[in-house]
Amino acid sequence: MYFDEFDLNDDILDALYDMGFEKATPIQEQAIPIILDGKDLIACAQTGTGKTAAFSLPILNKLALAPKNGVNTLIIVPTRELAIQIDQQIQGFAYYAGVNSLAVYGGGDGVDFSRQRAALSDNTDVIIATPGKLISHLNMGYVKFDQVQHFILDEADRMLDMGFFEDIQKIASFLPEKRQNLMFSATMPPKIRQLAKNVLRNPEEISIAISKPSENVLQAAYLVHDDQKARLINSLIVDKPVYESIIVFSSTKRKVNHIMRALSGHGYNVEGISSDLEQKEREDVLLRFRSKKTRVLVATDVISRGIDIKDINIVINFDVPNDAEDYVHRVGRTARADSTGVALTLITEDEMLKFSKIEQLIEREIHKIPLPEEFGEAPVWNPKPPKKHYKKKFNPKKKKHSSSKK
Repeated sequence: MYFDEFDLNDDILDALYDMGFEKATPIQEQAIPIILDGKDLIACAQTGTGKTAAFSLPILNKLALAPKNGVNTLIIVPTRELAIQIDQQIQGFAYYAGVNSLAVYGGGDGVDFSRQRAALSDNTDVIIATPGKLISHLNMGYVKFDQVQHFILDEADRMLDMGFFEDIQKIASFLPEKRQNLMFSATMPPKIRQLAKNVLRNPEEISIAISKPSENVLQAAYLVHDDQKARLINSLIVDKPVYESIIVFSSTKRKVNHIMRALSGHGYNVEGISSDLEQKEREDVLLRFRSKKTRVLVATDVISRGIDIKDINIVINFDVPNDAEDYVHRVGRTARADSTGVALTLITEDEMLKFSKIEQLIEREIHKIPLPEEFGEAPVWNPKPPKKHYKKKFNPKKKKHSSSKK
């Protein structure tokens, strides 16, 4: 389905044309008509399916056609990076429509704070905010949300994982009762259903099955011991300059610095990014990586969703992600826009069962490349759960039977 079939405003269509958007993705095709009709919506679709356009285009279409009077749309997201990305996309979509937006997040300076305060108490059409920072503004009493008509929760599952359930409820309490509510989530566990019940009203439902990694991604894995991981990564990339942009994913932010140190000193630039960095530092790291000044970026899952970095040659999972769906998000950073890419996963003995669940999810067995001989012995692939050994408990009431001779 083409975007001009949605009967969108000409200014929105002109911006889409300039940005190279022609055909709608499945989530866009299903969600846009529902949102245009003013209905509440709960949609399950993973990152990379076009969710931002799915919820922003119909909202921007309404704003382009109606007079503006205060904050009209509030979008809540889990991370600063995602807030910035959505803000940039909305500015592109609304380029000719005269609609303005602002991202509200922590980590900035006094100028950022003043700009956010002005936007929250004036006629900014769309606010994209992280929960914690928005509540800080709300607590100061100057935020004007009495004209909000659209309340959108993006990546709701991640926000609940990060402990924002009560924050979202509090934010919703500042909004008018009569409004359109939209919730987008990559997964739909019971706690998401509970949140939807509290926030949404008779919602329509859309579920886009989780997509498999692109066929353009060469997926493979190595069976390794922990002390072999960094050496193996270096051997794979040090003499291959064609691989200009490499992301190494860690499942914990505590490991990022450890991995950085292990990969440093081999003739290529290595940097790390996690939630421990200040916002300006994170933006600078991403800018250097995008501009190819940094070859290897060690990252947590903070950038596996919601961050659009093109031309990633290799994604390396330093450890197996805890959530099978996170594997799909990580691998999706490479082979974007019909390009090709490589995704490698380093699997220790303790991680084999987790990786087998990933293979079940993507319905594909990933090739295990033999570890080069110079690295020594490798674990043997055995994804079965370890056997549990039960010790017999001593029962003092149970007497031993003894035989006595008469």
